[in-house]
Amino acid sequence: MTITRVLPFRPPRLQLPARLAGLSMALLKATALEVAILAGHLLLYPSGIAQERRLIAEPASPDAPRLPAESRPPVVLLHGFIDNRSVFVLLRRSLAQHGGQHVESLNYSPLTCDIRTAAELLGRHIEEICERTGHDRVDIVGHSLGGLIARYYAQRLGGDERVRTLVTLGTPHGGTRVVPLADAHPIVRQMRPGSDLIEELREPAPDCRTRFVSFWSDLDQLMAPLETACVNHPDLNAQNVRVSGIGHLALPVHPAVASGIRQALDPPAPGTLATGAESGLTVA
Repeated sequence: MTITRVLPFRPPRLQLPARLAGLSMALLKATALEVAILAGHLLLYPSGIAQERRLIAEPASPDAPRLPAESRPPVVLLHGFIDNRSVFVLLRRSLAQHGGQHVESLNYSPLTCDIRTAAELLGRHIEEICERTGHDRVDIVGHSLGGLIARYYAQRLGGDERVRTLVTLGTPHGGTRVVPLADAHPIVRQMRPGSDLIEELREPAPDCRTRFVSFWSDLDQLMAPLETACVNHPDLNAQNVRVSGIGHLALPVHPAVASGIRQALDPPAPGTLATGAESGLTVA
């Protein structure tokens, strides 16, 4: 007699490569952080709808003294698409406490439908800030769309005369393909790869004096491809900082990124920020 022993079927265990498993865990953590930040931001959003209160600038006489060039310029914070200045609550506090700089947050209208128009309006705000504070130049920190508006102003509208350093956080410098259904909004169409505006930013800019420091995240789900958040232009003095471990919404909030921004706004030593320089920042 032949006895056949039937063994219970056990499905094979799927072993994920260590790198893939680590990436999945990092993505899970980053997504959880994004959800928490979004919830907190929704609570703060009403507080940032109105424009920031400022002292009314008095007309300056032509021979009024200007502040020395080596003093720290004001920092202007510019938010992203469908957002307002409340996104910068933590970053503003960090800059004020550690840098001692004058910090202002600007709101542009949620009805804005053209990046060029928004850049022109930004230019008027910058002129007013310079007149009021006595500085010849400012630094700008722009999140997402805010960085693109500020770049257009600096690169295409002569704003490099006023903008010393532009720091961008998750800005689609090369255009992003994410959420195709959002193309109904003209601003989103301008942020697509190959749009007239993106192609205009690829044009030569040999005399642009602004420093560009771009923070881009390897887990930014709104940038497609991820490297679109880098500034890649042969004529621009640009440094791209790769941030590992957080998503799009965390860039203006995370303390490690805030520390990197403060360093970016410090006057660079000669030769330390060559065009196309790359660096990294691990925050999680």
